[in-house]
Amino acid sequence: MSSDLMSAMSSAASGLRAQTVRIRVSAENLANANSTGDKPGADPYQRKVPVFKNYLDRETGAERVRVSGVRADTAPFTLKFDPTHPAADESGMVKLSNVSSLVEMTDMREAQRAYEANLNVVEASRSMLLAAVDILKR
Repeated sequence: MSSDLMSAMSSAASGLRAQTVRIRVSAENLANANSTGDKPGADPYQRKVPVFKNYLDRETGAERVRVSGVRADTAPFTLKFDPTHPAADESGMVKLSNVSSLVEMTDMREAQRAYEANLNVVEASRSMLLAAVDILKR
């Protein structure tokens, strides 16, 4: 029983770390959502996306997840006509970041819920382990 609980805690802990990265990347994307290039024709901030990889932890027998990297989103930049903007090209077009605030807020909320679910698994496993220890003391 305790090895199953330890496996559950191990899986949930890896999920907590992965969701933390996901929230951090979404926050960075949101912070740069309205960015433009710093000179005419320059690319603005490009949205980042965490890449996850699952693996088997041979020691605990638990499926775990880890962040294998963060990649740039290849979605195209939005163009806006604003000839007065310092980053406007010769035709008056300004490249805006490919970050959608709505998508980022949705992703952040989903990551927050997944984080809470993993935290609940850790807390429940801990409670069960403590109850088992309590029973063994009697």
